[in-house]
Amino acid sequence: MDLKDTLALLHPAIAIAFVFPLIGIAINRSWLTRQRRLQAANGEKSKIPPSVGSEHLAIGYWLSGSVVGVALLGMAFPIFSKMIEHDSFTKEPFRATFVAILFAASVASMVFLYRATSKVWRGIFATLTGMGLILLGSQPEIYRRDSEWLFSHYYYGIAAALLMIFSVAIVQDIYQDRKNRWRTVHILLNIFATLLFLGQSMTGVRDLLSIPYSWQASYISKCDFKNKTCPQVVK
Repeated sequence: MDLKDTLALLHPAIAIAFVFPLIGIAINRSWLTRQRRLQAANGEKSKIPPSVGSEHLAIGYWLSGSVVGVALLGMAFPIFSKMIEHDSFTKEPFRATFVAILFAASVASMVFLYRATSKVWRGIFATLTGMGLILLGSQPEIYRRDSEWLFSHYYYGIAAALLMIFSVAIVQDIYQDRKNRWRTVHILLNIFATLLFLGQSMTGVRDLLSIPYSWQASYISKCDFKNKTCPQVVK
C-alpha cells in the first residue's frame, strides 16, 4: 500500500478498534443502569453496583466524542487529499481556508460543549458542532451516495454523530428532570443511534470493498458498475 492508502484506512481502523468496543460497553452499562433503577423503584435490593451509572455517563462521553472525532477524520482525508490533488488551495483559496477553519471550529465547539454548564451555551455549542459536520459533509470531495441515501455510510454517520452531540447537550437536563421525559428521549434516540451504528458497520464494509488501492484506481474507473463488468485485459 502507498501512504495515501494507509491514511485512507485510519478512519475505519479507529472506528473498529476504538469506537465499536465503546458502543458495546455503553449499551451494557445503560442496560445495567436501567435494571438497577427499576429494581430500586420496586423496592428490591439490587446486586448491580451503584457505580454503573457513573460508568455509563463516562463511557457515553467517550463514545460521543469518539463518534464525532471519527466522523471528522473520515471527512478530513477525502477533502484534503482531493484538494491537494486538484490544487484547490491555489484555485479556490477562500473555500480551502473556510474548510480548514470549519474543522478547527467543529473540534473547538465539541470541546466547549463538554465544558458548558448553562442550557443556552450547551445549545449554542451543540448547534455549532452539528453545523460544522453538515457543512463539511456538503463539500464536493465527500462521496455521499445521494441517490442511495437510505443505504449511505455518510448519512448514517452524520445522523449518528448528530445524535451523539445531542446526547451530550441534554445530559444535565436528564438528571434535573424529575418526570424522566428527557431520559425517555435519550433512551429512544440512542436505540435509533444503535441501529445507525449497525448500519454503519454494514455500509462501511461495503464501501471498503468498493474503494480500490490508489494504483488500481485508473483501471477500476473504467468498469461499468451498472452492468457489473470491467474491461478485459489482453494478455
